[in-house]
Amino acid sequence: MSTGYSIDELSEGMSASMSKTVTEADIVLFAGVSGDFNPAHIDEEYAQDSMFKGRIAHGMLSAAFISATLAMKLPGPGCIYLGQTLQFKAPVRIGDTVTTTVTIKSTRPKRRIVVSETVCTVKGEVVVTGEATMMTAK
Repeated sequence: MSTGYSIDELSEGMSASMSKTVTEADIVLFAGVSGDFNPAHIDEEYAQDSMFKGRIAHGMLSAAFISATLAMKLPGPGCIYLGQTLQFKAPVRIGDTVTTTVTIKSTRPKRRIVVSETVCTVKGEVVVTGEATMMTAK
């Protein structure tokens, strides 16, 4: 298995993106894995009476898409999560395609640390923002 970028290959402004369309199966499987069976995610009748007027995906499912983009694209395989902030701006629904973009804000070469802006969008609307701190594999 290959490793991602080395700290010396990374620079401010580098960016990578991935997209994933949220399915019914994603929500059910995420509920099962996480133990989060909040009816806002799994019970349509309940969710119809909520402020969202229907089921929404788990916020942490979108956060998992951020994790995937960091792990698979930038800084890439072998990196280790050190921290993540998240602000949830809008709901994600079944059928929405979430595009996650990570953009390097700074690096600390001596410690192999990379700080990146993280943004998830649906049809151009920001649904999640935050900042990730990662350690590169090399």
